[in-house]
Amino acid sequence: MARHLVAAGTIIDEDSELALQHAIAARRLASRIAVVREAVGLAAYAAGDWTTAIAELRTYHRMTGKQTHLAELADCERALGRPERAIDLFRGADLASLDKDSAIELLIVAAGARGDLGQHDAAVAMLQVNELTAEVEADWTARLRYAFADALLAAGRRDEAREWFARAAAADSEQLTDAAERLLELDGVSIEGDDDDEDEETEAALGEAGPEVENETAREGDEDEFDDEDDDAEDADDDDADADDADDDAEDDVEPATADAAAKSEDDEKGQDDKDQDQKGQDEFVGRAEDERPRS
Repeated sequence: MARHLVAAGTIIDEDSELALQHAIAARRLASRIAVVREAVGLAAYAAGDWTTAIAELRTYHRMTGKQTHLAELADCERALGRPERAIDLFRGADLASLDKDSAIELLIVAAGARGDLGQHDAAVAMLQVNELTAEVEADWTARLRYAFADALLAAGRRDEAREWFARAAAADSEQLTDAAERLLELDGVSIEGDDDDEDEETEAALGEAGPEVENETAREGDEDEFDDEDDDAEDADDDDADADDADDDAEDDVEPATADAAAKSEDDEKGQDDKDQDQKGQDEFVGRAEDERPRS
């Protein structure tokens, strides 16, 4: 059990899912030990398993009588889309019994819940506490100022938000927040290298899918080539059909001409016969007239 707890605590920031598995393994061996239930709850919170985190941390609170993880519980309620419950946890908390870090974290989460409900001015008012302007070096200093700046920006108070992002960045020596980037963003300054990073990510993604993309491109090329060949074959068939049609048309043109010539020849022959017949009749008539003329 102890080995599982040590492993969970060691890797929770690097691999929260594996840390949760170790903590659950420890719970199987010692489910009635409060520190084990706390370890499961914190590992589940880090892994984004909000329901398990709520159940385990509440169990830890019941077993110990402490309220040390109210901020985590409130944040889980926000993540599950229940900001009203997060605010209720803040209202019901005995802030005097909490250490400064836990109280400030709970305040930040409750103000975020107000923002979730669209109550941005109320979130700004909640965060205007004495600790906001205190010149102390604490882990919560940068986070509190950052939350206040974010609430101001959401409320449409851009200039004040810029001032407090600057103050948060100045207090964030360990860079626990992205206050410096938010400040540059408000100033309209783009950080060099962002586009290069995006290009590298795109190239890496294409590189991973490279063989599939190349194969797909090759298949498309083959299909296009086959389509072109089919089109060429169809064009050749169309040309042959056009040639056949031209031959048929030529034959059709020749046949009427031949028929007309034959008919004309026949008519000429008939006309000649008629002429011959008329000439013959005329000769016979002249011959009879000469025979009937009186002889002297």
